Amino acid sequence: MRFVDEYRDADKAQALATQIAALCEPGRQYKFMEVCGGHTHTIYKHGIEDYLPESVSLVHGPGCPVCVIPMGRVDDAIAIANEPDVILTAFGDMMRVPGGNGSFLDAKAAGADIRMVYSPLDALKIARTNRDRRVVFMAIGFETTSPSTAMTVLRAAAEGIDNFSVFCNHVTILPAIKAILDSPDLRLDGFLGPGHVSTVIGCRPYEFIARDYGKPLVCAGFEPLDLLQSVYLLLKQLADGRCEVENQYTRVVPWDGNLRALEAIGRVMQLRPYFEWRGLGFISHSALRMRDEYAAYDAERLFDVPGVRVADPKACQCGEVLKGVLKPWECKVFGTACTPETPIGTCMVSSEGACAAYYNFGRFTRQRLAEAARA
Repeated sequence: MRFVDEYRDADKAQALATQIAALCEPGRQYKFMEVCGGHTHTIYKHGIEDYLPESVSLVHGPGCPVCVIPMGRVDDAIAIANEPDVILTAFGDMMRVPGGNGSFLDAKAAGADIRMVYSPLDALKIARTNRDRRVVFMAIGFETTSPSTAMTVLRAAAEGIDNFSVFCNHVTILPAIKAILDSPDLRLDGFLGPGHVSTVIGCRPYEFIARDYGKPLVCAGFEPLDLLQSVYLLLKQLADGRCEVENQYTRVVPWDGNLRALEAIGRVMQLRPYFEWRGLGFISHSALRMRDEYAAYDAERLFDVPGVRVADPKACQCGEVLKGVLKPWECKVFGTACTPETPIGTCMVSSEGACAAYYNFGRFTRQRLAEAARA
């Protein structure tokens, strides 16, 4: 299968592993952050860490869009859903995300009309066929999904559909990376840049990471060989004394991004002054909201949104996992009180969450290593 099988070749993976080991300086430890949750799943599912020397470690970053949504925003959405004649629509991985007063599924069981959709266009279709109801789309995601929300709003405006609105929770990746770089908790040697986001924004916006912070970044694809080659490129930069932004994912990511998608985002949305991120607190200019011209499609202006803040459960350490300070299995409740069936934190709920990835795949690697050590 083109663009799949050739990126899962075991012999090529082993050859890359040999080249990676040869680049490692004796006695030095390397720590790279994979920003995107999709990378985390590839790493655990395909055992990428088994191909890396012990001196190279990969840590998870804040690149899971569901994981970074604070509990208060879930409660705000449920408050909207409980308004008269409202249909709240959301992606499937939002349905079980816990808020301070339960999840969307809990609210649905209590009588709220909350429906799962696969795209904002599905929500718009519901609005077309339910003109006597107010249909709200819970918009989440980084720049990857922002264009689809923006284009849906433009279509609703063009068709004159006035019972559709968006509860906008779109966030932007660059301020989150900057917050990580400014954090005293973590020391990194480089970044595996998020491939999905980069299909929209390109590679150029990451240049400040190399220029101002002296950290190399390689925009990486999502197949096993993509990630191994990206780790190789980071180590090659460090060995050569270089610090640059490189694009490994050239088959998909243009250097300057998708200009049509960026134009759609800019036409409909603008930066918020600040936004709360789970585990990272408030970050300035890190999220999007609807422009004044599209206030008629902005659920935050159409409804009385409580704007509540909810502290994370004390047992949950999603924040530390999102910042790369902890590995998932180092959380006190991982795999015991917190599982995909009974999640306490968002990192165990989302299909891109680090805890879910490790619970589903990574724990077998640790089990195998433990058995090998005992033998």
